[in-house]
Amino acid sequence: MAFNVSEFRSQMQFDGARANLFEVEMNFPSFSLPGNAARKLRFMAKSAQLPGSTVGIVPIQYFGREVKFVGNRTFADWTITVLNDEDFIVRNAFERWMNGINSHRFNTRAAAAATPTSYGTDGFVKHFSKTGNVIKSYKFVGLFPNDLSAIDLDWGNNDSIEEYTVTFAYQWWEAVADSVV
Repeated sequence: MAFNVSEFRSQMQFDGARANLFEVEMNFPSFSLPGNAARKLRFMAKSAQLPGSTVGIVPIQYFGREVKFVGNRTFADWTITVLNDEDFIVRNAFERWMNGINSHRFNTRAAAAATPTSYGTDGFVKHFSKTGNVIKSYKFVGLFPNDLSAIDLDWGNNDSIEEYTVTFAYQWWEAVADSVV
């Protein structure tokens, strides 16, 4: 019989991973003077993704037929959604980080952000089990923000907390924890 609920349930041994059990961590560069922004981000990062990657294809035509070979791996940008508190600690840290990379006024980079290792940092997304154990963790290497979204203000937007997105470029990701619950 094709439909067997018992067989399905036997394969879902831990009741399925839950998308709401995660945490984002990252160190801010020293020039962004974040205060406690790194600690606060762990609580304010409302949404994120476990990363993906793409292996390119190199197509070659041979006698009228396309033959495919493996190309290079690429990594799409990573985006998080952040809740904004009235202290703006996390938002200010991202603004200073981006301003250090390229200032608004002079189109220059701060001396403290002169090298990729000074403006890039490592970030992490940790996925937790329902018992609180890390079941999967990813490290984003050489991460830096390349887009900080606007915060929409609206007189009619009652009973809500501001939020914004931050999009990061990074060099690659590494799976740093594969645990069984």
